[in-house]
Amino acid sequence: MYQQVTPAARRFQKSYRGALYQGDIKYGPYLPIGPKGKMQQTYMAAWIDDATRFVVGAKFYANQTTDIIEDSLRLAIMQCGQPGALFVDNGKQYRSKWLKHACAKLGIRLLHAKEYSPESKGKIERFNRTVDSFLAECALQKPRTLDELNSFFIAWLNEQYHKSGHSGLNGMSPSTAWRTDTHLIYYPPAEALREAFLHTEERQVDKTGCINFNGAQYEVGMKLIGRKVEVLYDTTWLDEVEIHHKDFEPFHAKKLVIGENCQGSKTFPPKFTVEASESRLLTGLRKKAAKAKAVPTAQATHFSSIAKVVCVDV
Repeated sequence: MYQQVTPAARRFQKSYRGALYQGDIKYGPYLPIGPKGKMQQTYMAAWIDDATRFVVGAKFYANQTTDIIEDSLRLAIMQCGQPGALFVDNGKQYRSKWLKHACAKLGIRLLHAKEYSPESKGKIERFNRTVDSFLAECALQKPRTLDELNSFFIAWLNEQYHKSGHSGLNGMSPSTAWRTDTHLIYYPPAEALREAFLHTEERQVDKTGCINFNGAQYEVGMKLIGRKVEVLYDTTWLDEVEIHHKDFEPFHAKKLVIGENCQGSKTFPPKFTVEASESRLLTGLRKKAAKAKAVPTAQATHFSSIAKVVCVDV
């Protein structure tokens, strides 16, 4: 009689850096960063290179939304280059439409681990356990802000974790493994990276030629009134969005700002107001009077002197 044996998860390791980045989210310490200084949970989003165990991007955040995946992945690519593939779990942050779009744009394979098999992401899970030693030290330091927490974390990452021998690398440090790997790193052009990280939403253009987006209005033009347009935007810069429609070339639309000229009265800024030191009217009149005084007047004729001349006796 034979007993069915569940096969163990196979260990694997890529042969060169940049072939695969593993990603995960870990719960961080509570900080007084909530409303009125209320204690609030923090979360670490991290990406680790599969071949070298080098952490290519990691940071603590105040939430665990898709935004932290976007920010940490952008950081990883800008610092250490574009990977051939990403390996993540099935959390909703890693199943987002945005992440699929970004990976497709950059040509990155997006791989998801099988459900209930955390051992398949062993390298990032091992790193998460190592971070516990940092959190223990952090509890003694008692950081008060996210910036302070991340400052300590980066120092620990670069000076402790990256420089320590790793059992999975036969005692070599992740930093040495990364630096001695001869595989070329690919950095995508800045514009290609920007476009890949844009979010997309659909909006209807109203009768004024504007769209309502993220609590503000953007002017897209009268030619698109009544049509639906695709809005591409960067979550870190919302003063301008990119508008796409099949009948027109893509263009940028700026946030509509209502100026003061739309009000009933107009007030000038303080720098344009001048306090008068004298009366211009009276000063002008005085100058006019002085000029008139300087012009010589015609000599008057005295009739009394003429009469004396006529009346002389002969």
